[in-house]
Amino acid sequence: MKQYVKTNKILLALLALCVLVSLAVIARRWQAEASNKRYDVVLDYSEMELLAEQSEHDVSWWLGQFRDMGITKVGLTEESLITLMENSPLAVTAIPMDTVIQDADWRSNYPDSFVQRIDRRGFDRFDVLVEVSGEEAIEFVTQGIQGRFDPDSYIIETMEAPYLPYSSLYSASSSDEDRAFLFLDGEVNDALYLSDTKYMTTMRKGFSQRNEIKASKLMYLSLGLMPEKVETIQELGMEIIPRTLAYDGHNDARFAQDVVRGYDAYGITPEYIIAGGEAVIGYDDEEDDFALNYFQDNDITVGLIETNVQRENIMQSGIEDIAKATDYNVVRVFSVWDYIQYRYAYYGYEGAEEIENTLYRAIVERNIRIIYFKPIKQNDNSYAYITDMDVYRDMFESLDRRLEAHNITRGEASVMDNVQVPSLAMLALGLGAGIGGVLLPATCLPMKKKWTLILAGAAAVCVAAAWVVMPNTFRLVASFASSVVFACLAAAFFLMAAKESSQVLPSNAKLGRILPRAAAILAIAVLISLAGAMMTAAPLSSTDYMLELGIFRGVKLAQLAPLAFFCVLFLAYYGLFEKSRRANTLRLRDIVGALNWTIPVWVLVLLAAVGLAGYYYLARTGHETDVSVSTLEIIMRNDLENLLLARPRTKEFLVAFPCIMLAVYAAVRRLPFWTALFGLAGTIGLTSVCNTFMHIRTPLYLGFARTAYSLVLGLVVGAVFTGCFELLYRLFLIARKKYIEAEQK
Repeated sequence: MKQYVKTNKILLALLALCVLVSLAVIARRWQAEASNKRYDVVLDYSEMELLAEQSEHDVSWWLGQFRDMGITKVGLTEESLITLMENSPLAVTAIPMDTVIQDADWRSNYPDSFVQRIDRRGFDRFDVLVEVSGEEAIEFVTQGIQGRFDPDSYIIETMEAPYLPYSSLYSASSSDEDRAFLFLDGEVNDALYLSDTKYMTTMRKGFSQRNEIKASKLMYLSLGLMPEKVETIQELGMEIIPRTLAYDGHNDARFAQDVVRGYDAYGITPEYIIAGGEAVIGYDDEEDDFALNYFQDNDITVGLIETNVQRENIMQSGIEDIAKATDYNVVRVFSVWDYIQYRYAYYGYEGAEEIENTLYRAIVERNIRIIYFKPIKQNDNSYAYITDMDVYRDMFESLDRRLEAHNITRGEASVMDNVQVPSLAMLALGLGAGIGGVLLPATCLPMKKKWTLILAGAAAVCVAAAWVVMPNTFRLVASFASSVVFACLAAAFFLMAAKESSQVLPSNAKLGRILPRAAAILAIAVLISLAGAMMTAAPLSSTDYMLELGIFRGVKLAQLAPLAFFCVLFLAYYGLFEKSRRANTLRLRDIVGALNWTIPVWVLVLLAAVGLAGYYYLARTGHETDVSVSTLEIIMRNDLENLLLARPRTKEFLVAFPCIMLAVYAAVRRLPFWTALFGLAGTIGLTSVCNTFMHIRTPLYLGFARTAYSLVLGLVVGAVFTGCFELLYRLFLIARKKYIEAEQK
């Protein structure tokens, strides 16, 4: 190892300078995260109504209870034809033309003048027919259509009562009320289909399939806020966060202007905009800045809604443009998805503890600053809400107490400062990744200093060229390369140090001499990985990545590559499990020997077990996989979250870090096979340290705390595991000695 450092001291010094640059970049990010310490809660009005229906109190009472808890904002979704039909006292019916024309006599169900206008215009199955009854309903629907739809895209026919009723299956009410009929011109992209309907024969064989239009996007377009709901919220002194559903193709400047007129009519200037549907209002007109100007003039913060797999955001049209144009005046929003609502009395808890844990992790670990809250449901009933107000009160009080440890309080959601990585710093980070990559071959190949420097010069030229030609891709490549390179360097260090330990200590050295050395090797290896973690995080330590408008790619590859490199390293240092190998370089005969190796059956079985463990390790990473974590481990994780500032990674302190200590022990005891097995498992922990900081949305202090806890606990567990393995090894030696003696008799 001393020879390696001496030969490469110039490149190692340059690499250290690049690491210092990464720390300077990280410091700017740390400051931005330190000032981002307030979260807010927005109640979903529609689900609060459903909660009230199942209780003894009305929605006003429930909102008042939450207001008294300090939750003063209510998300109110504008009405659409769908909501008016399903959940309002207004008499409204909207039907896709595809359904209407299945009745051959459909024209007789509507006024002749209305039908004649439709025939003159022409229609297809993507259009929508609407029937509205009653003065209030007619006014609400027609004003919404006229204000937000292109005049050429609809027909409105109104009829005053009394008149002769039509024998309509779709009549909204009796003929003693005013009535309006509307035709909305739809396009193929507006159609919403039921999943393929398969017709079966009497022999249960497939006969044909039909794609049936069941609705249209036109039926979901927002038409305005319901006055009664606005009044209910405002009388309580609560703030309305309006939610407008906008869809591409029906979202021009006219639509946006009418939406804002509706807000102004009720004196609403939203603190936040949490877009619904496919887009932010007004983003069909790329050259019209009405919506952007409205947000900027009123200092409105735009919400980025996290996906239901807790990774990235739902990227509606206009979101990214607004974020950049407003200097990132945006916050991340966690919507309490239905599968979260059902986590009452979950994992053996008595109440809403697991929902609280979910909210806690969202706020602390993922830069979420708005909780869009929906009431809790029973975990065994999809429709039954928890109607005990004390459950909600206790949950939020407990959540706020836990957040105090992180200096996070409830209030107006804080907006993260716009932080970007300086261009020259980005170049230095890329050069660091390149230098580290050049140092890797020297760990296992007989490279002279001259050739290493020449290779480093070539790498520097390539890095500089990439920095100039593809600056956006450059930071992703630099981050990925650093995550792989430093994990490999850390693996090379501990394997090199393990072999050196076997040359310094006798094979029968006492455990008291091995453990301190193994602990020191583990600590240094983790520090090398931590330096790599800084080099990994620094290129992406900008606001867009912290808000997950951009995201690190290649996490799984970054986990696999160091494992492959470790196998090459081991072959260079130990060959095929040679106990007395002196060289630390890979030779041709090592490769030939590995290819010609006759693998015993027990090794195949062991490799299969290791492969399954590796698959499980990779497959359960993230939230997009079907491989779930056991209930016992989740409860343990939750307990650690409650006890510590940050939960240490299970695979680090229970498996990988102890295995590095065991690898050193096995090297001293001249057990190369176990050195390989434990070393491979230990490399997982070194990649995990870098992986912790690949999640740019997670604040830096949590990553440092998590790694520190993992190291301390890993040292303790490693000492225990090494002691246990020593006991097993001694028992094995005794058993083998007795077996040999028995064979010699």
